[in-house]
Amino acid sequence: MQRSLAPFIREDLSRKIILISGPRQTGKTTLARMLGDRYDYLNFDVPEHRLSLVEQSWDRRKGYVIFDELHKMRKWKVFLKGIYDGEGLSPGIVVTGSAKLNTYRKVGDSLAGRFFLFRLHPLDLHELAEQRQVQAGIEVTLDRLLNVGGFPEPFLHGTERFYHRWRRSHLDVILRQDLPALEHVQEITAIETLVQLLRKRVGSPISYSSLSRDLQCSDKTVKRWLSLLESVYVIFKVSPHHRNIARSLTKAPKYYFFDTGLVIGDQGVRLENLVAGALLKRVQFAQDCLGKDLDLFYVRDKDGREVDFLVTLDEQPQMLIEVKWSDDAPAPAIAHFAPLLGVKRAVQLVRHLSRDKTFPTGLEIRHAATWLSEIPLDT
Repeated sequence: MQRSLAPFIREDLSRKIILISGPRQTGKTTLARMLGDRYDYLNFDVPEHRLSLVEQSWDRRKGYVIFDELHKMRKWKVFLKGIYDGEGLSPGIVVTGSAKLNTYRKVGDSLAGRFFLFRLHPLDLHELAEQRQVQAGIEVTLDRLLNVGGFPEPFLHGTERFYHRWRRSHLDVILRQDLPALEHVQEITAIETLVQLLRKRVGSPISYSSLSRDLQCSDKTVKRWLSLLESVYVIFKVSPHHRNIARSLTKAPKYYFFDTGLVIGDQGVRLENLVAGALLKRVQFAQDCLGKDLDLFYVRDKDGREVDFLVTLDEQPQMLIEVKWSDDAPAPAIAHFAPLLGVKRAVQLVRHLSRDKTFPTGLEIRHAATWLSEIPLDT
């Protein structure tokens, strides 16, 4: 299966160092190997490959070289900068990693101006439809994504039994191998408990003080652990938008999982998590591949009115998105916030809907499966 990022990465391979980051087992190495026929491959987790990295003894006759999990190497950015400044891109350089390669700034030098970053997400309905991988139909495919998530191996296998076995080992490797490899962390059991707490609070603004009481630690520690979970792509944060909204909340974010199957809650909450991941994926695609300044927020005021998502372009509100499982009555919060924000579109996504609707106010009520297969963000 072709991934949507592939043609954009191929176009840039001779221009910049390519960094591909994203959750573990989303297919980063597979994507890197599919960029061309002639490449060399070195994985920092393999001892003999580490020696080749130290010696810089990869095959320069190949079209490009893949450095896998290179962020685990001390001063890896200095290492890349030296190669780029000394040899250029002959061969091209692709770096893959299951951590946020653009956020680690502990090394003393920067790759500024020398790389393009691409963030690979799990499969979603839009990418599957784009690559013509929805032979069973978009409704059936959406149900599969809700039940087993979008990571390629469990999604393609398709059964919940396989997914639950895969999920346990997947999360364990992240928390017990990836995290300690990036930062000295001793409180693994407490971080595992934090993950379990977050699984039940998807879609709700997070109180750091409440989590700190549950975990018997400080707010500062909770924030550090959440940042670590973000850095290894277990969770992602959606912050509240606050510009031009009187009496708005400005601090409490919401957290979602890259693996929708981790969510504990009713189907509506799981659908909200799936929509959040699909929107983030599309927003980051616009940033990484098109150079556009899209961003993702939610909207809530102190009176408790809330809309699940707001997409902005160049810091200007563009689209409000509310998610419902079966309620096709217009959400009052959209009617409140849409004129206040001056958005171009307001959409209510419903999983079980008899027919699409539009209203004189501009509100659209759409089938969730159809809309997610298209994600018309006007990017």
